[in-house]
Amino acid sequence: MALFNPKTDTFEEFDPDTRAKLRSVVEFFENKGKEALTTDAQQASWYDDWMAFLAESRIIAHMATPQSATGDTSKRWDTAVISRFNEITGFYGSQYWYAWGVSTLGLATIWQSANHKAHLRAAEELDRGGIIAFGLSEKDHGADIYATDMLLTPDGNGGFRATGSKYYIGNGNVARIVPTIGRRTDLEGPDAYVWFVADSQHPNYHLVKNVIHGQNYVSAYDLADYPVSAEDVLHTGRKAFDAALAAVNCGKFNIGMVALGIVQHCFYETINHAHAKILFGHPVTDFPQVRQILSDSYIRMNAMRLFHHRAIDYMRSSTPEDRRFVMFNSIGKMKVTREAERVFRELSDVISAKGFEKDSYFAMARGTIDSMPRLEGTAHVNMALTLKFMPNFLFNPAELPAVPVRRDTADDESLFRQPGASGLSKVRFSDWRPAFADYRHLPNVALFLELAESFTQFPVQAPPTAAQLEDIDYQLAVGELFTLLPYSQLILEQAKIEGTSDDVLDAIFEVFVRDFSAYALGVFAKSSSTQAQQDWALSVLRKPVIDEARSGRIFEEVIGYVGTYEMNP
Repeated sequence: MALFNPKTDTFEEFDPDTRAKLRSVVEFFENKGKEALTTDAQQASWYDDWMAFLAESRIIAHMATPQSATGDTSKRWDTAVISRFNEITGFYGSQYWYAWGVSTLGLATIWQSANHKAHLRAAEELDRGGIIAFGLSEKDHGADIYATDMLLTPDGNGGFRATGSKYYIGNGNVARIVPTIGRRTDLEGPDAYVWFVADSQHPNYHLVKNVIHGQNYVSAYDLADYPVSAEDVLHTGRKAFDAALAAVNCGKFNIGMVALGIVQHCFYETINHAHAKILFGHPVTDFPQVRQILSDSYIRMNAMRLFHHRAIDYMRSSTPEDRRFVMFNSIGKMKVTREAERVFRELSDVISAKGFEKDSYFAMARGTIDSMPRLEGTAHVNMALTLKFMPNFLFNPAELPAVPVRRDTADDESLFRQPGASGLSKVRFSDWRPAFADYRHLPNVALFLELAESFTQFPVQAPPTAAQLEDIDYQLAVGELFTLLPYSQLILEQAKIEGTSDDVLDAIFEVFVRDFSAYALGVFAKSSSTQAQQDWALSVLRKPVIDEARSGRIFEEVIGYVGTYEMNP
């Protein structure tokens, strides 16, 4: 499996029009050049050129307008295209992705609504090249909808007057459509929630500031007696709460591919620099510790990409009855982004001082890589969500239809018909073991499968105490072990689809055996761990099977990337 190279990738999995649009995104950045890219980032310049490109290319309208909104069959909401767009923009700078990333959330809120006029308005705005905001968070309450201080007073004509403040709101400086959540002053409880559309150019909309130093605009804004007509209302009552969570389910799937794009570019910069730098008469890439870091980083990036590409299929094939994607989505958001963060830290030890130079992509990425696990719910929030699925995933498999490869031009409209937030513990999964069947001849796959089977016995052999069931810190430690199972399942499913080499797969599972042991030690060391839990943790510590010949072949793949990509100056 090759890493993404924007200069050679033809995006052949897509139809010709989509290929051309994705190529145009690459050409925008390569024509802009690395010097201008890094200079704009240092100066925190708002990207007017990027806004102009989005307007001219209409790529967001192409990939994010459900056909049901306008009847235009040349457009669709296409998770596969969106994922590739995320990877490209992450590769060149996540600040550029951010304009779209926030738009995802706002659009998902709109497309879920029954307000057809709002659909047409949003579709027209995308055609114009506009971007969308998402007015959920507040300074004092974060994303706690229950505590929102955006208050709506009925005006007697079916509308409201809105007053309150929002904080951490992307695109709030220019978006003509700003879906905003508030609560009515005349009702209590869930019935009081209202999603409505505001306009950043309205005189009663007051832009306060950008709360960060960066090219993207993360706004604070105030509404002061803002008029909300009946046509501006998107959702009311409990549906408003569910719409917010469903929008985040759509939006957070973006972030894994953004993070992968970031570290792939960092990898190219690192290996080019390290191979050209001579220390003690040898290229830096000759040093054993550097070879190990580069090989591990390459393998982890392969695993990230295999998982995410297969998760796309589950997203696109989801229905209100088949919601397996919600767990895989959370793992993508939590696991893939943290793996990217880990790769970045390890590459930092190789690129060293060069990674701080102001004209490097690496220095630009340093300011954004930490945000990836912490957007659209922290890694801990997504781990806690993932744990809701553990009992059914481990102990209650179901006969479910096989999920096909999905790179067709279908419209992923089922994402906007998600059931309410409750009932996730009832979601069923197919048995994870068959994914391993064709790869048990690989030593580290076989060893990992042994560890995975041991984990299924952990709740029986060393059950949690009543206190641990309430202890999120302990549960998160267990979650690290559990997550490796569905993560591995999708990686092997995608490997079979793509024909990934045995060398790469055995190397991936060498890493996973190491990780499993490290996570088991984490459980052992928890202050609340019982003697039975400590005994189990020690019983599963394993050294992976080391194959020096295979490691050498992997490093030959790694070193083959030297000089294969350099951004235009």
